[in-house]
Amino acid sequence: MNRRAAPLWIASVACVLHSLAFAGAFISDIITPTSSPLTISVPDKHFLRIRNFTQEGGSQRGVVTVNSNGQTSNVLAATMIFANGFSTPTSSIPPEIVEPVVIAGPAQVTVAPVPGATLFITYRKRVQPTPPTPTPTLTPIATATATATPTPTATATPTPTPHG
Repeated sequence: MNRRAAPLWIASVACVLHSLAFAGAFISDIITPTSSPLTISVPDKHFLRIRNFTQEGGSQRGVVTVNSNGQTSNVLAATMIFANGFSTPTSSIPPEIVEPVVIAGPAQVTVAPVPGATLFITYRKRVQPTPPTPTPTLTPIATATATATPTPTATATPTPTPHG
């Protein structure tokens, strides 16, 4: 086995075992320099969780690009791994950490191949949980009761007028 391929192979096996432990909910893909771009459609009311995104080789980093509502953004850069299993050519610096990323749908997620690099990504697409619908409660509204108040009516009293 090629010494350079060993870390990627180990990462692949670890992710597959991790996926099996969680009932196969995670999907792993390898993107080589000759691969087509990986495209993942995330429908409305779904989300995509990326757990792992690593790269071996190449001089530029692979990126996860998201197109949502007409906006395109790079949301994650690949973690570099080397033949010694570390993120730098010297073994004195620990590996980079991949923080999980969550992408809400509707979105189009793309991972393009990188010249001279092998990319490895692990993700899971899920339906967004719907919150329970609150049950409306009726609250009585106080109503005003109109009561009639008699209004006194003035009666004209005739006054005698002198004639003269």
